[in-house]
Amino acid sequence: MHKIELSYLLTPQRGKDALIRNPLMDLLHAVQEQGSISKATKALNLSYRHVWGALKKWEQTLGRELIVWDKGQRALLTEFAEKLLWAERQAQARLAPQIEALRGDIERAFSTAFDENAHLLTLYASHDAALSALRDQASPHGLQLDIRFMGSVDAIAALNAGRCRIAGFHTRDQPGSQSVSAHTYRRLLKPGLHKLIGFAHRQQGLIVAKGNPLRLASLADLQRPGLRYVNRAQGTGTRVLFDELLAEAGLRAADIQGYASQEPSHAAVAQAVASNAADAGLGIEAAAREKGLGFVPLAQERYHLVCLKSNLLTPPVQALLRELQSREWQITLDSLPGYTGALAQSGQVLSLRAALPWWRYRQAKAP
Repeated sequence: MHKIELSYLLTPQRGKDALIRNPLMDLLHAVQEQGSISKATKALNLSYRHVWGALKKWEQTLGRELIVWDKGQRALLTEFAEKLLWAERQAQARLAPQIEALRGDIERAFSTAFDENAHLLTLYASHDAALSALRDQASPHGLQLDIRFMGSVDAIAALNAGRCRIAGFHTRDQPGSQSVSAHTYRRLLKPGLHKLIGFAHRQQGLIVAKGNPLRLASLADLQRPGLRYVNRAQGTGTRVLFDELLAEAGLRAADIQGYASQEPSHAAVAQAVASNAADAGLGIEAAAREKGLGFVPLAQERYHLVCLKSNLLTPPVQALLRELQSREWQITLDSLPGYTGALAQSGQVLSLRAALPWWRYRQAKAP
């Protein structure tokens, strides 16, 4: 059975014919109505050579004859060609409402591209519940966020490579200059080149079973024999945070059963715990609450957005700043479990050196 492919055209005005057009059906219909190839070419405003060649090409593609090629006789469609036209009429009549609805959906989708007041931002970011909420809130206001979730390191690398306008990553409040976060992000971010934008303030902690039946209270409890931990992938901000917390607690990765196991998102970690495939995993509180699980807070952190300095004043980024500074966004943040709108500094352009104090500069000696 031959397969069907659909396509569409972008035009200033919609044509009178609401059908999905197919060039073969147009050719066959013209030949049937006009009774000859030459008359069909005039009706279609095409050359004889073009129509004849197109019909022959279609015959080769379909493996069937379409025209009875008898010299001096009225051009006739083969039975196969007549059945093609009949099948198309049936399909067009039956699917007309759905075709019209699809056409309307596509036109509405493309309306954003032609709307001077609408903006699009491509954002590569670490997984975060607040980002999904921001996308839903910003869309009716004319700001479309094309969010692609990935690890924090990969997100910033994508920004530096020009694959996105904004990157999202997260660190603890005022991470130390010798922290794992500093060693991870210092090489990717440069004062004077990047601009930091406040986004969210949230809690990370251990996602555990409902009621915390194992009474887990700290990372040291993860060393218990038989306790199953589930980790995040290398390069994710949460993996960086976990390694940082382990180092501060004087623990080794080898002491954690399941350190080598990986899940791609906070939601996946919560699902692993909910399905009893793991006893604990580091993640955000919102993911735990969504699955009806317990949560043991371990760290307060800031979720940052970052862009190149050269993009800060562009209309899409300015639209993002306005959205983040709105009262509506503060209310949204406060409604998410584990997020605090008052501490988020949402929409504020922050000093990279002040928020992430990892860079040291020699001070000139006093004369």
